Amino acid sequence: MKILFIQWDSIGQKDLEEAFVLEGQSLLLIHLSHKELYDGDFQDIEKRLTELVESGKPDIVFTVDYFPFITDFCDRQRLRYISWVYDSPHDAMYSDKILAPCNTVYTLDKEICLEFQRAGITTVHYLPMAANTDRLDRDTSDLSFAYDVSFIGALYLEKDYFTARSDLLTDYTRGYIDALVAAQLKIWGYNFIEESLGPVLEDLRRVYPWATNKGDLRSDAYFYAQVLINPWISAVERVDLLEAVAKQYGVDFFTHSKDFALPNLRNHGFADYYEKAPQVFKQSKINLNISYRGIRSAVPLRCFDIMGAGGFLLSNYQSGFLDLFVPGEDFVFYESKEDLVQKIGYYLEHESERQAIAQNGHDKTAASHTYRHRVREMLDL
Repeated sequence: MKILFIQWDSIGQKDLEEAFVLEGQSLLLIHLSHKELYDGDFQDIEKRLTELVESGKPDIVFTVDYFPFITDFCDRQRLRYISWVYDSPHDAMYSDKILAPCNTVYTLDKEICLEFQRAGITTVHYLPMAANTDRLDRDTSDLSFAYDVSFIGALYLEKDYFTARSDLLTDYTRGYIDALVAAQLKIWGYNFIEESLGPVLEDLRRVYPWATNKGDLRSDAYFYAQVLINPWISAVERVDLLEAVAKQYGVDFFTHSKDFALPNLRNHGFADYYEKAPQVFKQSKINLNISYRGIRSAVPLRCFDIMGAGGFLLSNYQSGFLDLFVPGEDFVFYESKEDLVQKIGYYLEHESERQAIAQNGHDKTAASHTYRHRVREMLDL
């Protein structure tokens, strides 16, 4: 089968391309920048894509993440469009273009898949993320432990659009949202922000007006939950948890927020996905996952990469783990800030148990959750 693979600078793209080739597929490649995909001259892009289709005669078109204008192109070309969404949520999925029968759209989040299917949308399917364990196993640079506790991730402080204008909200709205956030911070595995905003939607519309585009399926509650409040919750939570862990054990933190500082937190700056991140996963006694609050049930890509590298994973609860791994055998959940701190202490002291869990996580990832496994699942359907 020949696949027109539309590249952009997505994480894991090289692993996915390799998996397609190893599974016997032929790739026809074109690279588009992030700006071109979201704000580009779509007529020019369509012209370039049409030339490739006419010369290369692909059987399907593939992208990481979903793009509605590619649906239009494939519909006109009578081509199957397959996309694998690795962001949760991914706003572009909430376009009426998602209904087009040429689409096969995979999302890493089962709950989002079920939401679409309950609405009668049959083009959306569930497909969890993966790891390239072959690549990760090849990296055998210094495997001694350099870090006790590490975390690779964003702080979402740069996406805090909520507090910039929150002083304009009524006292009732601000108090309501503060209480909602405080409650959500105590619960992992279920996000109730969107469904709880009804009493304050009118005030949110006043302070944060937004206009939908033609074909946009997002509700006001979705917009305010996912664009305003969940990024703010994620920022508050990550700072709070990192501060608690750093106070007790210290933390090695890898992030774009190079100026962020806390006592006993060592900010190493950005860790390249292909070069530095695997080394951190291997050289950390404990790798933390603190999921973005907009994710409903999915296992983030970070977790597959940690386990695929043979690292020990300590994560917040996400129901998607239970479809794929066994808690306490392949990885470990924490249930609260206090539980997180306690479990870090326990697993730092119990090295053999920690290393056995890390080995199990690696072996199960290699056996069932590589990019080659996912490519087979996509193409089989």
